[in-house]
Amino acid sequence: MSDQKTPDLSELQVQGKLADNERLKGESNLLRGTIEADLADPLTGGFTADNFQLIRFHGMYQQDDRDIRAERNEQKLEPLHTVMLRARMPGGVISPQQWLAIDEFAASNTHAGSIRLTTRQTFQFHGVLKRHIKPMHQMLNSIGIDSIATAGDVNRNVLCTSNPEQSELHAEAYEWAKKISEHLLPKTRAYAEIWLDGEKVESTQEEEPILGRTYLPRKFKTTVVVPPHNDVDIHANDMNFIAVADNGKLVGFNLLVGGGLGMTHGDTSTYPRKADEFGYLPLEHTLAVAEAVVATQRDLGNRVNRKNAKTKYTLDRVGVDTFKAEVERRAGIRFEPNRPYALTDRGDGFGWTAGIDGKHNLTLFIENGRILDFPGKPLKSGMAAIAQIHQGEFRMTANQNLVVAGVAEQDKAQIEALAREHGLMDDSVSNQRKDSMACVSLPTCPLAMAEAERVLPGFVDRIEGVLATHGIGDESIIFRVTGCPNGCGRAMLAEVGLVGKGPGRYNLHLGGNREGTRIPKMYKENLDEESILAELDQLVGRWVGERHQGEGFGDFLIRAQVVPEVITAKVDFHG
Repeated sequence: MSDQKTPDLSELQVQGKLADNERLKGESNLLRGTIEADLADPLTGGFTADNFQLIRFHGMYQQDDRDIRAERNEQKLEPLHTVMLRARMPGGVISPQQWLAIDEFAASNTHAGSIRLTTRQTFQFHGVLKRHIKPMHQMLNSIGIDSIATAGDVNRNVLCTSNPEQSELHAEAYEWAKKISEHLLPKTRAYAEIWLDGEKVESTQEEEPILGRTYLPRKFKTTVVVPPHNDVDIHANDMNFIAVADNGKLVGFNLLVGGGLGMTHGDTSTYPRKADEFGYLPLEHTLAVAEAVVATQRDLGNRVNRKNAKTKYTLDRVGVDTFKAEVERRAGIRFEPNRPYALTDRGDGFGWTAGIDGKHNLTLFIENGRILDFPGKPLKSGMAAIAQIHQGEFRMTANQNLVVAGVAEQDKAQIEALAREHGLMDDSVSNQRKDSMACVSLPTCPLAMAEAERVLPGFVDRIEGVLATHGIGDESIIFRVTGCPNGCGRAMLAEVGLVGKGPGRYNLHLGGNREGTRIPKMYKENLDEESILAELDQLVGRWVGERHQGEGFGDFLIRAQVVPEVITAKVDFHG
């Protein structure tokens, strides 16, 4: 393959005036900008101009409390600016010692004092004031954690099927998630210089051989998956490595490229999309292929219109075969035909499981991933109590839950007692609640159009009531709520997905499946909660009366032609 002529890619690139984000990245001095000057400015609690965007490459989003925005405006005050930080933790693994450190920081330096587990298999701090930002990064660095490239136009935190102790294959997959994450990181020293007081270097001496000096056209997400479990929702991600084993040993991956869930209301050029299968690659080519996919998207992605800049749109614009051929050329390989695999489920298995190392793993349900001391449920104190005695690790899941991993037989009883005492284990939690998820949304997300996290518990209460009314209270529907169409809560892979349209109003999407391999179709637009529950009540009644043996809610809706199946998203999603 090395003697192949390098093709002229210019005709495949989008021509036109570049989006302003391209200017700010190019002028940023490799992500430095004037962030340090903003940090030293006591007149504002926020970041100005380009720095508002550049801090995202350092793992932070500037936010404010929208619940009190109007009040502060009346008082002639600027919004209460804070940042949200998302940590980089490939595969979601964190030690008890690290947990205790982030617990202490959250208690003293965040607005609500909470730790939030996210759908990106990591944790977030919310509500950090500007004066606490640098100490936050230095604290994280002291315990071996950073937030490099967890936001911005880069490859973000790499997800991996949870609980690697289930098998040797899981453990190998986790190691590859870490390798891929490290390989695709930005090489600029900006993070260390700004936040860790690292030695400054001239940016002309630095290179970004994979990401380029203007980085990627848009955010990029990667997963490593051990089938049949699809807890990372592969079709929500740009690049997915599906583990292939021979006699229990990892030998290679099937590669899927081009998934993504974000869209824009009213813009039919945007849509959620499943990933395409590129084929099988032997293990030794993994990093070369990962780099080639990223570099191909770097060079062919749309830098003119950010709404069409993600990998999924590049594939639909240039053609899957063209994109795949360019990846093969750059990696110096030919993909083999996909090895057989199946995805059967994606929820977390709660309670105790045994590991291959003779130890045990306890998966805890954390509603909305929000770890805080609630009245009667001191979850945060409970996690700290477990961390003080636990000798293994914690593993965050992409479903916002937490695994206490590597528990010795003699420690099981004590850890379970602590979990139950603090509300971290509750046998009364329904299957429906376990299969429901929401993004953060209001009051902190600037993109939120409707509530998500704060309304999810009540919504689930009412769906539980609908199921019970129809005699199936022990069953569940994959239910997800997002406050806007950007996709953070992965509603576009749910059987029932709500997408925020305005205060108290949502678009109702139906017809995804339990495996996470089908995009739901919009059923009705701009509904309030009462209308949504009325629709679900009627449809659940039909499902119970007309379903085939073992048929899920989303599968029934497609078979009964309640909504048409989305097969080719570019054509079917809006059509």
